Amino acid sequence: MKREAVFSKSPRPAGSDKHAPTEPSPLTSQANSKPSTPIHRGLNKLKSGWRWDFLAVFLMGIVCSLLAVGVFSPALQWRPALTQKDIDAAVLHTLQTKDLPSASAKAAASIQGAVVHVQAYVADPKNKDSDIESGVGTGIVIKDDGTILTNFHVVSGAKKLRVTFFDGTESDATVIGVQADKDLAVLKPQKIPDDLEPAILGSSQQLAPGDGVVAVGFPFGIGPSVSSGVVSGLNRQFKSQDGKQNLSGLIQFDAAANPGNSGGPLINMSGEVVGIVTAILNPTSARTFIGIGFATTIESAGSAVGLPPF
Repeated sequence: MKREAVFSKSPRPAGSDKHAPTEPSPLTSQANSKPSTPIHRGLNKLKSGWRWDFLAVFLMGIVCSLLAVGVFSPALQWRPALTQKDIDAAVLHTLQTKDLPSASAKAAASIQGAVVHVQAYVADPKNKDSDIESGVGTGIVIKDDGTILTNFHVVSGAKKLRVTFFDGTESDATVIGVQADKDLAVLKPQKIPDDLEPAILGSSQQLAPGDGVVAVGFPFGIGPSVSSGVVSGLNRQFKSQDGKQNLSGLIQFDAAANPGNSGGPLINMSGEVVGIVTAILNPTSARTFIGIGFATTIESAGSAVGLPPF
């Protein structure tokens, strides 16, 4: 068999015989000649064993740590994916076991801090030094400064106006703007609560017959009272029996309204004011609600009193 030549890296003197025996170095010979006793051999074996035992314990610790993380860590635990069926079952369980507020209740709660009780007074004919209540209605705060929107017929002819806010704060108020043909008036109170928040004004353009609405006010001075219903029609006209009121472009609704609701807000299910309750239709002289109420659209109300469009 042919073998390849292997060359040594150690330089040799020229002409030297490669087969000549190499004399051992005195140092090497002296080191190699040192006897290896059983004690030395035992110590070396013991040191080697310690190194292997330490390495084994270290590796075992790492393996145990990884197993513990994999078993006990919630992030690494396997969980089944949520299905639509699971979500539907959870929602159904909540609906069956929890008493949730109605849409009407949530809508009314969103504007309760902006609804005010309006009282009109005239001079007492029997006592010139005192005043008597001539009318009662509702108003809605539409600005941070306490500006109130209500009906003109609520404040017409009044000598004195008094408003009561949601927290019980009472204040005299003055009329700062009217639009009689729209039956609208704007009031400015002398003082307002510190945490007064105006109502959010929406748009009646998004309404359709059948949409849910809520009326908030003080019927016969009782309240604030909440009634709910639906939009019965749009762009309606109303003419009072005495012929003094002739209104158009109204929202027709069937949420209960009675004298005292006048000037109060008609709101959608999002809690936005979409109209101002203006009149009720009753062919008798009872002046009570029979299922047909009317509200001026908030757009018409805003333009009538000189406010920017909503």
